[in-house]
Amino acid sequence: MELLNWLTGTPLGKAVFTLLVSMLPVVELRGGIPFGVSLGLNHWVVLLASVAGNLIPVPFIIIYIRRIFKWLRARSPGLDRLVTRLERRAHLKGRVVSKYRLVGLCLLVAIPLPGTGAWTGGLVAAFLDMRLKDALPSIILGVLLAGFAVSGITYGFAFFMS
Repeated sequence: MELLNWLTGTPLGKAVFTLLVSMLPVVELRGGIPFGVSLGLNHWVVLLASVAGNLIPVPFIIIYIRRIFKWLRARSPGLDRLVTRLERRAHLKGRVVSKYRLVGLCLLVAIPLPGTGAWTGGLVAAFLDMRLKDALPSIILGVLLAGFAVSGITYGFAFFMS
């Protein structure tokens, strides 16, 4: 309970909470930025925490996801179906990326819609055998672009709601 009070009661705790929310798959910074704004954080703190949180998992996804999927497949048929679905999704998203490579990867990550983002970008990069040193700058740029887009939408919406 003390941790929850710190996460919601102090500016540093709120920034850390925003960072943690932005690390989650599906939610990413698309949810982290509105979350940080709802906590009353400064817009630059929200953007920094959300971008950082969104980027933290990316190197681990690119480097380890195939091994993780192999391990999950060995555990149960249910997990095998989940992994197959995720792989199929990565290959579908990877068509555009394979054509345009790093620019395509950046755009895939930058578009703040469901099924896009840093987690998907990392997954696609891994399945296209992109090297971390090549894929990471494109993903970072895509996350920054998405962060500015989501911030604009969030603050525009907040402006019209007040």
